[in-house]
Order: sequence, then structure tokens, then C-alpha cells
Amino acid sequence: MSNTNTIFGWVLASGIVALGLSSVSSKFFHADSPSVEEGEFGYVIEAAEEGAVDAGPPFAALLASGSAAAGEAVFAKCTACHSIEQGGPAGIGPNLYGVLGSPIGGHSPGFAYSSALADKGGVWDYDAMDAWLASPRGFANGTKMSFAGLSSAEDRANVTLYMLENGGGPPLPEVPAEPVDVEGELDGAGEGPGQTEGEPVSPVEAAGAMGDEQPVPEQVSATDTGD
Repeated sequence: MSNTNTIFGWVLASGIVALGLSSVSSKFFHADSPSVEEGEFGYVIEAAEEGAVDAGPPFAALLASGSAAAGEAVFAKCTACHSIEQGGPAGIGPNLYGVLGSPIGGHSPGFAYSSALADKGGVWDYDAMDAWLASPRGFANGTKMSFAGLSSAEDRANVTLYMLENGGGPPLPEVPAEPVDVEGELDGAGEGPGQTEGEPVSPVEAAGAMGDEQPVPEQVSATDTGD
């Protein structure tokens, strides 16, 4: 009987200890407090805004400094689906000879363009081609073209110049003029700091000031030899 009482005593003591620990932990972690809002604990990790990247030079500037020869090497990625020589066959994608300046989704008669591209409207100008090469699906959501795009703006400019070399297209866009830093330039004629601070002087005060005795530089005596 004594062993049984000892066992029950230990069980009862264990239960009391467990209940006490539960009460203490709930108070420490505020488990029973309805005022604690979800997400209050832990560290907040701030992620960079998606798509916040440096735009780099204007596409027109990259076209002006680009190379059609370099674009030919980039176009090698496209040859699995496209040809570019005049009269070349269509593959998975249409022949691209003379594509610049042609209607979007209508350059190659008889080719089965996706409705996303056929209904896009507009022409393949340089801005449209840049956006298309960067992300075909971003440019025309639903396009059948599975190519992910060219992330390098220089590659896009070079391959566009290669297309321009094969079939022509619109004149290259003008490069935007860079802003001129005029800081530090001298004031021109008629320019200056302008009116100084303070109360404006009336004409009467100005006339009176002209009649006031003016300070005269100290005269050096003719007999002063400087010794």
C-alpha cells in the first residue's frame, strides 16, 4: 500500500509541476493575451522591390554605339526557330528578313501568329523590338514564343542592328541629349546675385545718403619720411 501511495504522490506532484510550468509559460509568451497581434514577434526582413534595377543608358544610345557583327553572334540563339536571310523559310517562328518597321503580328504572310501578337497592333519600331526581346511574354502575354528573352540591353541593341542590316528598317532614333552641368559657370551680362536681403531703400533715403559726408582716406604727410 505504501508503494501505491508513493506512486500516486509522485504522479500528483508531477501534475502540479506541469500545471505550474504551463501557467508560467503562457504568461511569459502572452499565449492568453488577445491584444497580441499576429506577426508581432520575430524579425522583419525587408526585401528589395522587385524590378528595381538600374535602367542603364537609353536604348537609342546603345543602338548608336552597338555592332551588327556582335548582333549576328547573339542571333545564333534565334536560329533554332527563325531564319533571317531574304526568302528564308519559316520555322517554329517566322522568317525575320525586313521585320523592322513591319506590322506586329503581320510581317510574314501566312504564318500562324498567336492572337496575343496578332492583336497587339502597331509596328516593330525600336522601342517595341527592345521590349519584345527583353521579355516576349511580358510584351504579348499569351504568345507562343517560349524564349525567355535577352536580359542584356547591349545584346538587344546589337541583335536589333543585325536585323536592321538584314532587310532595313526605320532610321535609328536620335540619342537624347545629356543634361549640361552649368554649376560653376560665370554670370553673364546683366546677371548677378540680384537684390540683397533687407528692407528696400526709398528714393528719398537714397538721395539723402548721397549727400552724407563720405569717409576720406587718411592722407600721408609730405614731411613724413617714414623713419
